[in-house]
Amino acid sequence: MPNVMAVEGCAEVAGKVAPFVDRNRCEGKSDCVRVCPYGVFEIRQLSPEDRAALSLIGKLKSWVHGGKQSHVINTGNCHACRRCIDACPENALELRPLI
Repeated sequence: MPNVMAVEGCAEVAGKVAPFVDRNRCEGKSDCVRVCPYGVFEIRQLSPEDRAALSLIGKLKSWVHGGKQSHVINTGNCHACRRCIDACPENALELRPLI
């Protein structure tokens, strides 16, 4: 269960921003899952729609990594601590404002 108490270094209250996963970069290594104190991410299989939208390089990466990638499952829990962004070896994450 994620730690929902305030974490030092988090810039925002929950619900203002959320991570966006670049599907063509993510290799599903789960560093974001490991470092996120709020349980924002999980690793799971790509949907057929997501897989179809990948570039050729993205499709190759997906195949090599078993078709699994990071998915944002709790957008409203993100506190903009940027730990996921700093931990991602593929630079596949960015924070975007929630609309």
